Amino acid sequence: MTSTSPSAVVLPEERGPGCLIRLLYFIFIGLWVGGIVTALAWVLNVTIIGLPLGLWLLNRLPVIMTLRPVRRETQVVVVDGRVQLRRRDLPQYPFLVRAAYFLLIGWWFSLIWMMMAWLLTGLSLGLGLPLAFWMFDQVPFVTTLARL
Repeated sequence: MTSTSPSAVVLPEERGPGCLIRLLYFIFIGLWVGGIVTALAWVLNVTIIGLPLGLWLLNRLPVIMTLRPVRRETQVVVVDGRVQLRRRDLPQYPFLVRAAYFLLIGWWFSLIWMMMAWLLTGLSLGLGLPLAFWMFDQVPFVTTLARL
């Protein structure tokens, strides 16, 4: 007989490059690569066949532009007196909610959101980088309510 104790969910700090490395990468590589990927994703989103790949690219934009590590949830469970760690992606909103959001709001609002982030980056002469950095990190949520 297996007895399971209540579990605790822990969101540990994900290992990834430090803030300085991420910022330098964003300034020198992430901005122009992210621009190419964003344009490609929106061209793909216009087609029915390319839509899955376009959404996948937009959901990976924080990794591509800012080297943001993907967060995972770690669950600590005690089973038969032994501690087990279970890792999984963050829970997502139901598919139908995310699809309805994308069709009604996400597809056009994410374009405006990204354009504002690009303008903030270009027009602020670097002063708006922290806000733009955060805005690019939020693109998956703004587009499809994806939690990364």
